[in-house]
Amino acid sequence: MEILIAIVFVGVAMALLSVGVIFRKDHRFRSQHIAENERMKQDGIHCATSQDREARKQEKLHID
Repeated sequence: MEILIAIVFVGVAMALLSVGVIFRKDHRFRSQHIAENERMKQDGIHCATSQDREARKQEKLHID
């Protein structure tokens, strides 16, 4: 009985989450990548990989 309740609950949750995708005009998810977020660009925030790459280029850092 508990498994049936869990399956129904998951099914309802999936249906509710898909409503936004189905009824959106562009039918796409927004990008979740930090580099494409305008607000984070304004604050100077980059992804960790990009920040590490920039720091190594600027200061010629390397691991000994």
